[in-house]
This record gives sequence, C-alpha cells and structure tokens, in this order.
Amino acid sequence: MKPTKKTRHSASVAFSVVAKQDADALKACFAENSEMLLPLLELVQNTRATIDELMHEAGRGLVEQLLVLSAMEVAGDKHPGKSRGDVRWCSQRGQIVMDERKLAVKRPRLRNKGGVEVGIPAYEQLNQNPRLGKRVHDILVTGVSTRKYAKVLPKMAGTVGISKSSVSRQFIKASEKALETLMARRFDDKDILAIYMDGIIVDKRHILAAIGVDSDGGKHLLGLASGSSENAEVVKDLLNGLIERGLPTGREYLFVIDGSKALRAAIEAVFGKRAHVQRCRTHKMRNVTDRLPKEVVSQVSAVMKAAYKLPEKEGLAKLKTQAAWLKTEYPDAAASLLEGLEETFTVNRLGLTPALMRCLCTTNIIENPNGAVRRVTRRVTRYRDADMAMRWTATGFLEAEKTFRKISGVDDLWILATALHRATKKSVDHDLKSA
Repeated sequence: MKPTKKTRHSASVAFSVVAKQDADALKACFAENSEMLLPLLELVQNTRATIDELMHEAGRGLVEQLLVLSAMEVAGDKHPGKSRGDVRWCSQRGQIVMDERKLAVKRPRLRNKGGVEVGIPAYEQLNQNPRLGKRVHDILVTGVSTRKYAKVLPKMAGTVGISKSSVSRQFIKASEKALETLMARRFDDKDILAIYMDGIIVDKRHILAAIGVDSDGGKHLLGLASGSSENAEVVKDLLNGLIERGLPTGREYLFVIDGSKALRAAIEAVFGKRAHVQRCRTHKMRNVTDRLPKEVVSQVSAVMKAAYKLPEKEGLAKLKTQAAWLKTEYPDAAASLLEGLEETFTVNRLGLTPALMRCLCTTNIIENPNGAVRRVTRRVTRYRDADMAMRWTATGFLEAEKTFRKISGVDDLWILATALHRATKKSVDHDLKSA
C-alpha cells in the first residue's frame, strides 16, 4: 500500500539500492531522508571533521545535501519561486576542502533583506582545514615527490586537485615552522648525559646535527647547524646555541663524535674538562681498514673488536701492538689506528657496562636519522639555497625522531650519570660495571 503523507513520517525510512554512478538518485535519496544526516551535520559543525570517505559521487550528493540542511537551520525551508522570510535563498558553485583535495559542489547561498550574505556554518567549517599543511607535509616526508602528487591522491572526476606549487608552498610553510620549533627547543628540564654529533651532506651542503640522551634513556634532537663538522666555528655556534636554550654549562657530558679535529677542538673550547669525548669506533675501524688490502681486513677488524672489549689499559696495549705490526707494511693504516686512540676507550675508562658501551662508542644513533634524511630528500632535484637544505634536513630528522626508542642499556644509565658526577639514587657496583 502506498504510504500517505500522514504515515510516511511515522514509518521507518525505506531504502533502495542505487548505482553509485547515479548521482541524481543519490541526491534524491538524501533529500527525501534528510533527517538521517542531522547527526553528521552536527559532527561536521562542532568538530571540524573531515570526510575522507566521501570522494565519489555519493559523497558529493551527501555533502551538497548537508549544506542544504545547514542553510535550512539558518534560513528555514526553501520555497521555490517565493522570496519570503528574513533570509533569501539562491545557489552557486563552490568547493569544499577535503584534506589534500578540493571537492567541487553546488552550494546554497543566503542573503538577508539588506543584501548581505549570510554564512552557512557547515560550508565554513568544511573549508577551515588546519590539517592541510600537516597532511601535505607528511605526504612529502614519506617520499612522494610534488611532481607525482596528483597520481598518489584518489582520482575522482570533478575534484580540483591542489597544484604542485600549492603543495610546495604548503610544505615550505610546514617545514619552516618545524625548523623554527626545533631550534627553539628548551633543555632546562632535560638531564642530558650524552651528546652525539655528526654531519650529513645534502646536495653538497654540509649540515651538522646533535642528538642528546637524557638520564631516562630518551633521545632528543637538540639542533642543526649549516656547515661542516670540520669548521670549528660552526660547531661552536651549535654548542653555544644549546647552552642559550638551557643546556647547563656546569655539568659534565659524554660527547660521541667522529674523528673531526675541528669538532674535537670546538667541544674542548666550549666545555673544557667537563667534556668526555668518545671517538666513534665504527669510523675508526673504517678509516683503518680502508687503508688495508682485503686479505688482512678481517684479521685487523677482529683484533680491534676484541681490544675494545677489554679494560682500557689492556685494550690500548693490544692495539698499540697491532699498530706496530701494521707499521712495517701498512704505515698509513698504523698511523690511522694510533690517531686519537685513547679517546676510543673513553667508555671503558668511565666503567660502563657492555650494553651501554655498545651504543655509546659509536655515532650510529645519529647515523640512523641521517638515513631518514637521505630517504626524505632523495627526490629533491634542486636545492635553491642552504635554507632549503636545512628545512629538508630538519624534516627528515624530525620524522626519524618519531620512531626514536630509548637507548640500549637504559637500566644502567645511572652508572654513566655517576661517572659524570650527577646525582643518582643508586651506588656503583664495580663488579657490575666492569667491561
């Protein structure tokens, strides 16, 4: 039986299956059963929800009907052919920001008797999308080139895609903000024990990075500087910047660095005797073995690894003996081994446990974010200037920071804190801390 007007409102809403390509039928369905859209309308208006799943014709019909409902809440029912009421209806084309895409829609337009346009709450809320910059930023970070952006987004007829230049502008804005936030970080409340410093080359531009480890084992990106670790002034500027942002100067720190003499000199100039410098063993072994023929590389590597596990005195003696043997046929390798040798045993001298020594004797912790930077920047074909290189580097490091875990051997960090004369609740067990 065909329902009457009286029974139609009391009966449950009847639904029929229509093809998703049938936009007119979908619009008619939404218009006839508009009450089911009211909760969604309230959600959009109150929470600025983005409707990611509505990127098809059904979505267009739903959004357009949502806009009609929102207009009805402001102006009352629309009366075709009549212009009564305080607010008058008309319509025009518009577009809704749907995260990183824009959806072309037909939207209501309201004017009061004075001819002043009256806003439609749902339309205004859907177009206020504060997450656009972050979303575009995240898409670029994951390795999507702006040249390929349109191919990554869902293809849909009638949508207006954001242009390459718009994507780039959004990224520049987001990355500049990220860099500013990074370089404004304060460390007054961070009990930093160890500081890793290393450089990365981005489009032939050198950038120096510093990562800190606090007494709870947390890792923190401390800062970046444009310039090489071979430039002592660049290193000093970065270190002084950390001090200005709250890194206490009266404390002792463990610095883990590569073999850069300028880096070492700058640390000594700024922190003096408060700096305990650990030379990266990975760099040291690479520098030595690069100067050796393949047939002796494995032997020398094994000797060096075994020596590093010994107490400082015995380990140094073993490597000096190795250097004397190398000097006869491979003098360059011998000289490389002896250069800064004592500082490759700093973690041994501090009496750290093997678990702590493994992660505090190498700059691998900072090398891993460097890998993220390379992945993020590999699609950039041209850097306009050093600022652009810094922005991309900051983006890569901050992306890597999201996955930072606590340092290995975190339960033994109190031993390092004690060795650096920091206050700690535990006492040193000399049998436990021996390597």
